Amino acid sequence: MNDLSLKDLGDVTYYNLNNEINIPVDNQIPLNKDQEALAAFIKENVRPNTKAFDSLKDRFDFLIANDYVDEDLIKLYNFSFIEKLYDYLREQDFHFKSFMAAYKFYAQYALKTNDNEYYLENFIDRVALNALYFANGNEQLALDLADEIIHQRYQPATPSFLNAGRKRRGELVSCFLIQSTDDMNTIGRTINSALQLSRIGGGVGINLSNLREAGAPIKGIEGAASGVVPVMKLLEDSFSYSNQLGQRQGAGVVYLSVFHPDIIQFLAAKKENADEKIRLKTLSLGVTVPDKFYELTKNDEDMYLFSPYDVEREYGEPFSYVDITAEYDNLVNNDKIKKTKVNARELEDEISKLQQESGYPYIVNVDTANRANPIDGKIVMSNLCSEIMQVQIPGTVDNGQNYVKMGTDVSCNLGSTNIVNLMASPDFGHSVEAMVRALTYVTDSSNIDVVPTIQHGNHLAHSIGLGAMGLHSYFAKNHMEYGSKESIEFTSVYFMLLNYWSLKASNEIARERKETFHNFDKSDYANGKYFDKYLNTDFGPQLDKVKDLFDGIFIPSEADWQQLRDDVMKDGLYHQNRLAVAPNGSISYINDTTASLHPIINRVEERQEKKIGKIYYPAPYLSNDTMPYYKSAYDMDMRKVIDIYAAAQVHVDQSLSLTLFMRSTIPAGIYEWKDGRTDKMTTRDLNILRHYAYNKGIKSIYYIRTFTDDQDEIGANQCESCVI
Repeated sequence: MNDLSLKDLGDVTYYNLNNEINIPVDNQIPLNKDQEALAAFIKENVRPNTKAFDSLKDRFDFLIANDYVDEDLIKLYNFSFIEKLYDYLREQDFHFKSFMAAYKFYAQYALKTNDNEYYLENFIDRVALNALYFANGNEQLALDLADEIIHQRYQPATPSFLNAGRKRRGELVSCFLIQSTDDMNTIGRTINSALQLSRIGGGVGINLSNLREAGAPIKGIEGAASGVVPVMKLLEDSFSYSNQLGQRQGAGVVYLSVFHPDIIQFLAAKKENADEKIRLKTLSLGVTVPDKFYELTKNDEDMYLFSPYDVEREYGEPFSYVDITAEYDNLVNNDKIKKTKVNARELEDEISKLQQESGYPYIVNVDTANRANPIDGKIVMSNLCSEIMQVQIPGTVDNGQNYVKMGTDVSCNLGSTNIVNLMASPDFGHSVEAMVRALTYVTDSSNIDVVPTIQHGNHLAHSIGLGAMGLHSYFAKNHMEYGSKESIEFTSVYFMLLNYWSLKASNEIARERKETFHNFDKSDYANGKYFDKYLNTDFGPQLDKVKDLFDGIFIPSEADWQQLRDDVMKDGLYHQNRLAVAPNGSISYINDTTASLHPIINRVEERQEKKIGKIYYPAPYLSNDTMPYYKSAYDMDMRKVIDIYAAAQVHVDQSLSLTLFMRSTIPAGIYEWKDGRTDKMTTRDLNILRHYAYNKGIKSIYYIRTFTDDQDEIGANQCESCVI
């Protein structure tokens, strides 16, 4: 329930107290009002509406008897251990730090009675169930995870945190990636998969680049194929229909190659003035962009779009798997391949126009992703939030809708470090190991049998995605300007450590289990090449400020990296993929930190909550002291954001959910190329920033969010599935 009216609460004061944050006192933000609202919320809402029990044993007996908690989970442990775990958690004296954090937890995460009259758990109870669940009977790991989660160093993804330990629960995974090949059986199977995955929960990414273009022949009949847009309409309707009993809108994104002949119609389907027959209202769009496109636009050349039907006949593999950059000239010169000529810059402008209008499409720099990919195989797409990048193998389906060749698709098993708190961990490496083990349980226990390619891919890859949130909070708290030299170096060192310790943990798990991910022996981990950059470059702190921040935290030396390389070559890795940075939604509020790696939007954020009205959320650690370091993303040079993400990307094997924030009217002095030109945002601005991101090694760009002159936001993220 979003309004928290568990029953008639009578006169409550917390909303009004919270709203007073927005009324300055002596030109100051009255931050004390947030603390008063928090205290009132606990007193007036939480305490009277929490079901009381005589003992912990009574509580668990009630929860099990009434099908709230999974009895099999509790039976894994001696109950005296559960009491010990609770004693430890209570000793930590956890308190929410803001009204928003407490409000979000009780509104969206706390277990309630079936009639919604009472809360059945507080934050400690949810942490305890998470620790017990992800430890799967291992008492020491349960204690370690309880320690990480109660101190908010680790935050499991929303579906994991919400569902862990519940008897009636949804899936623990966040999102899925599937692809279609160019035949009716696979298209049918893809639509069925979209229905099934949307029912389970989480967003679904779908690659349609392999489908033949509109007008391609079907069994010798020229001009018969309808192209990708009608398939997109079928998918959008599938997501609208399969919406978890109306609890949430099904969410999907379709990806198409920028060299696909239907690219213009694909983009046009999202325009406000598109014909209703083809207009897509809720489906998200993404474009996969090879290096060649950047080269052609830079040189202002014409470009050719190639028929996937002809390319597959000539090359013997689906369109997505042909390296367009390497084969471009051969494709152009091959008379057997039908092609269409367009101007590269005009197509680039179409992409930017749509981004201005809607925030879409997401951009996946597919060659950049594959150059950095240490795994045997090809990355052809991403997910609903553009941070998952894993190799896939296309499958083939017979007339009975059975798999003749089982492909591999992707499910996302996500969690996040809280940067401020992990930097204060007594043992950074031990913390990361506990997190990797929690995520490993998610991948090991996930069994999405309704989509066999997802199930197959997960069983082979054991992939996880550990990320981070709270970067801007950390910068502000430590008096660093977002995008400064120190902030960029800090980001690089932090993610280097995440990479090092997640590799060590994955190697340790592979050694314990005597098992590696599928095709480990064909990877650049197995031959040691992956580690070259760490042996040839010192990624440790160089600047005095950054050295001080990492004082007391172990920084691996060249010898440590050599040892890790040797260990990995000998015993392997359990996880094909380990790191990915998702966007964060409500979960970052509960952690009292800023979302993902982004800059904040407002020092005091105004959120519209259903049935309640506005809730105000001051930026974490906001004070006169930190105020100068909390600059809005909308007033910032986006190259600074790109620089920060690029510093992290060097160490992250998947991708990072990077949003660009623009104003319709760009403040003077941000972008030198605007001098003497219009101050309105143009397609040229977005083109320049995309090229800048590409040249910096960015693998993907998520939304373009635009703050308009009439105070509206275009491209604001409405998706709750991957926002951990």
